[in-house]
Amino acid sequence: MAQEIERKFLVADPSFLKPLTGYQVKQGYIPGKERSAARIRIRDSSAFLTLKSETRGITRSEFEYEIPLADAEEMLETLCAPPHIEKTRYVVEWKGHTWEVDVFHGGNEGLIVAEIELAAADQAFEKPPWLGREVSQDVRYFNSNLAHCPYGNWLDEGRAGV
Repeated sequence: MAQEIERKFLVADPSFLKPLTGYQVKQGYIPGKERSAARIRIRDSSAFLTLKSETRGITRSEFEYEIPLADAEEMLETLCAPPHIEKTRYVVEWKGHTWEVDVFHGGNEGLIVAEIELAAADQAFEKPPWLGREVSQDVRYFNSNLAHCPYGNWLDEGRAGV
């Protein structure tokens, strides 16, 4: 079984992204059970179906399959509830680890999140200086929740504390 062990942080200083090139992501979620999520993602010209279990701490099961782009586009339009998540993703290497930094657009404009996947929940890593507070266990920052309750709709106190 595939396991995803991920920690998620807000980005306090996005200036490090200026010289980098990211790729475009559009994704949506197929409505379903609370204990799992089915996601359709288009990354530039590639497409994927991803199934994720309920998160326990910072760990969950994850299964991902490449699918035809035309199928993904149709699934986004016919199966996924709007609004869709739109973001630019940057892959950043830092002190031997790969970080994925998402700059959100649309209803989630203004939100920038950095994620690191780990081999174990207690794995040590050095935090880059551009990180803000950790939001790994704050369900509001799960992409599946951002699709239904975009960051732009949150009250100011919910957005404070980068």
